[in-house]
Amino acid sequence: MSSVERPELAAVPETALWTLWHRAVEARRPDTVLHDPKALDLVERIDFPFAERFGGNPLVSQLQGLRARCFDREVADFLARHPRGTVVGLGEGLETQAWRIDNGRARWLAVDLPETAALRERLLPPDERHRILPVSATDPAWMDAVDPAAAAQGVLISAQGLLMYLRPAEVRALLAACAERFPGASFVCDTVPRWFSARAVRGRLRDRHYQAPPMPFGMDADERAKLATAHPGVVDVREVYPEGGRGIVRALLPAAARVKGRPSVIALRFAERAHAGPV
Repeated sequence: MSSVERPELAAVPETALWTLWHRAVEARRPDTVLHDPKALDLVERIDFPFAERFGGNPLVSQLQGLRARCFDREVADFLARHPRGTVVGLGEGLETQAWRIDNGRARWLAVDLPETAALRERLLPPDERHRILPVSATDPAWMDAVDPAAAAQGVLISAQGLLMYLRPAEVRALLAACAERFPGASFVCDTVPRWFSARAVRGRLRDRHYQAPPMPFGMDADERAKLATAHPGVVDVREVYPEGGRGIVRALLPAAARVKGRPSVIALRFAERAHAGPV
C-alpha cells in the first residue's frame, strides 16, 4: 500500500486539495455525476483534515463534478480527433482527469508550482506519457517542455481553476503566448464572475475553516468574447455548458444559462498560423 502523504500547502496551492476533496465527495455518491475513483484513492492516501477544513457541502461538490465533466468532454473530443495529441494541464494540482479519460496513447503534461508539483509527483508518479513540470503557468518555460514532434499531433491546453488567480494582464499574456507558440491548438479554461472575484479579493469567501485566496480575474459569462482580444490568433470562443446534474441543480441549469453573473467554462481555438502579435 502507498505511504500516507502529509501535505503542507497554503493559499493558491491549497486549492489543489479543495478541488480534490469536492471531487471525491461527489464521486463517492451512488448517484454521482462524476466517476473519479482515483480522487477517492488520493483522499485516502493524504493525511489532511479535509472535512474539517473544507466541509462537505453536496451542492458545491456536485458543481465541481459538473465543472470537471465539462473539461472531460472537451478533452475527450480532442483525443477522438487527435489520439496521439498532447494535453497540457496548467495549474494541474491533483487533477485526475488522465485517469478518467486517457486513451492509452496521448501525452499528458502537468504544470504547477514547485510545491504542488512535488506533491503530485509523490502521489501520481510520472511515466513515459505522463510528465510533471514544476514551474508557474505564467512562466513560458513550460512551452519548451512540449515536444515539437508531439505537438504536431495536436495540443490542448487546459487551465482548470487557474485564471481567476492571475491578474487580468497575466491572463491576456498567457493566451497571447499560447496562440503564438501553439497555432491550431485548443485552450479550455474556466472563469468566475465579477461579483465572485470581488468578494474573494476582499477576503469575503470563507467556508468553515477555509478562506479562499484572492481571485483578481473575474469575468461575467456574457463577456467571454473579450478573451479573443488577447491576440488575433484566437479565432473561436464558445461556452462549454454543464450537462445533466442531480436534483435541484438539474432543474435549475436551463435557467442558470441566462444568468450573466455565473461561473463558466470556455473553449478557445487558435488559428493554424499565429498572427503578428497581440492587439
